[in-house]
Amino acid sequence: MKLTFKNTIIACFIGYIVQAIVNNFIPLLFLTFQKIYNIPLDKITLLVTFNFGVQLLTDLLASKYVDKIGYRISIVLAHVFSSLGLILLTLLPQFINPFFGILIAVMIYAIGGGLLEVLVSPIMESCPTDNKESAMSLLHSFYCWGHVGVVLLSTLFFYFVGIEHWKILACIWSLLPIANAILFLKTPIAPLLEDEQEKIPFHKLCMTKIFWILIIMMLCSGASEHSIAQWASTFAEAGLGISKTAGDLAGPMTFAILMGISRALYGKFADKINLKKFMLASSVLCIISYLLTALTASPILSLLGCALTGLSVGIMWPGTFSTAASSLRAGGTTLFALLALAGDLGCSIGPTLVGFVSNATTGQLQTGILAAVIFPVLLVICILNTKHNI
Repeated sequence: MKLTFKNTIIACFIGYIVQAIVNNFIPLLFLTFQKIYNIPLDKITLLVTFNFGVQLLTDLLASKYVDKIGYRISIVLAHVFSSLGLILLTLLPQFINPFFGILIAVMIYAIGGGLLEVLVSPIMESCPTDNKESAMSLLHSFYCWGHVGVVLLSTLFFYFVGIEHWKILACIWSLLPIANAILFLKTPIAPLLEDEQEKIPFHKLCMTKIFWILIIMMLCSGASEHSIAQWASTFAEAGLGISKTAGDLAGPMTFAILMGISRALYGKFADKINLKKFMLASSVLCIISYLLTALTASPILSLLGCALTGLSVGIMWPGTFSTAASSLRAGGTTLFALLALAGDLGCSIGPTLVGFVSNATTGQLQTGILAAVIFPVLLVICILNTKHNI
């Protein structure tokens, strides 16, 4: 059976589910690693930093080599690295220092995650669709649904099977990227640029004002999202004193559901919604959500703040990608790779800032979250100063 671009689009959707597994499975085990391997909070914070740091480096290298290697080989390798990292996560801590074993596994799957971030969006952008902005937002919503699936299914597994058997679940999650790699071997992949289009060279991108505005927006988008997402489970469990199961369901899963709803709704009604105004309103809501999470003494209101953050950050990442695709049409792989690099830098800086500020204030996660409000504030400033130019 000959596969079509509809199959390519499905493979892209699954690719972002794999990305969600890579980014959100380990945070569910932070306190477990702390207990069974005696890894302190500041070192656990480094796992998040290292994950997105490696993804950042991968983004940078991908901007140079993906066009030479080819999209098909690169996207298949992305899935192989993602699967291998999850498998090594279960093996390496048994044979070497647990922290360094986990760190090596994180490095391997972070390479896969970085490649996915660079490749999936442009592959989707190249597919023939009626509304590119709508398709891009819908694509990114699958990251959210993957996030929901990771949290929900992992939580159910931990509850019924036992969290001590987390290694089995890691191996189960490793099967999805292998299956999708096989799918990408068969699907058609169109070139990102049309034959008559000349790609914008890197040095010309760097001399373009809108490029740097988009870079700052991507950095703030990644930081705004992951400052809460990476710590939601730990915050709900340790900071608010609720159970592991309730913490995972009330924290990261609710966050992901609302983020997915935001992206899916924009994907459905993109032709009726002004993207810039929607991003600005979302950024303001994000500031309010951060303040609600960090400053209230009520656990219920703090959890509400976490959930609203998911709703508010939903459009930021895909919205910036869509703006870039329409503003710099000949940016090619380099543009998407550098935007992904900036986003991953934000994904690293945001949760790291939360972790270090929290550690400096005797483990008060709410103080760390308050410090991270700087990112949606910067995003608002950026959009206000550019809304007539993008």
